[in-house]
Amino acid sequence: MLSYRHAFHAGNHADILKHAVISLLIDQLKQKDKPFCYLDTHSGGGCYDLTGEWANKKAEYLDGIARLWPQRDKWPALKSYLDCVTALNSGDELHYYPGSPEIARSLLREQDRLILMELHNNEIDILRQHMHRDKRVALHHRDGFEGLVALTPPTPRRGLALIDPPYELKEDYERVVKTLAKAWKRWSVGIYAVWYPLLGKEADRSQYMLRECEKLGIPMLTAELSVQAQSPTWGMHGSGMTIFNPPWQFEQQLEKLLPELCSLLALTPQASWTIKSHNSES
Repeated sequence: MLSYRHAFHAGNHADILKHAVISLLIDQLKQKDKPFCYLDTHSGGGCYDLTGEWANKKAEYLDGIARLWPQRDKWPALKSYLDCVTALNSGDELHYYPGSPEIARSLLREQDRLILMELHNNEIDILRQHMHRDKRVALHHRDGFEGLVALTPPTPRRGLALIDPPYELKEDYERVVKTLAKAWKRWSVGIYAVWYPLLGKEADRSQYMLRECEKLGIPMLTAELSVQAQSPTWGMHGSGMTIFNPPWQFEQQLEKLLPELCSLLALTPQASWTIKSHNSES
């Protein structure tokens, strides 16, 4: 049940969307001097070698960060995110790619805190190597769904939680909804970001998950990016990020960003993007 290793997919188009959104949310939280907490339910190893065997088995990063990296000076909206990538690489050579925990660690301030969860035995060991010297970081070798509920509300109470399971199991979709419902009751001031894949018609359960999430009544903002047409069977053609309790005017930020990312990452003319607001209080 723990076969997923993110190194095979590091830096792909889904990572671009996820990490761009996470960086923008952290930038929003940093607009106030008050400290905040970042929580990650499925942290992975924290950093990935794009020249390694795993990353090059499918070389998904070539249609992801490798497209964005040469143009990094032309993307001021993503400066925080791309600065994290730059910090890991020398010159123009793209060797390493940061996962969500490393991006958050790079962007958080001295007064902020990180709570990172990872269940996979090997991945948690790698994550420890990357994070062990940082006193802001608390590592938990545990199930991220259970951990998020148990560890909320965090201290400090302001913050952001990323829920991004691999969705290897169909149960993950239902666990996202149940976990979000429980965590929201304990920590309703937090921002929650849920990443999910957009799969072929026979396999996709993302829209079911979103409909169930919408029933929770939490303000939601959904952003989806597809790099090609949906397959009738399997395969990931895109991904989505749903932000619960989104910051003010965050929708406008994404409306500017997604068309540009879609144009950059498109594999076929059927590439598309959508943004939708649910349960809006306005």
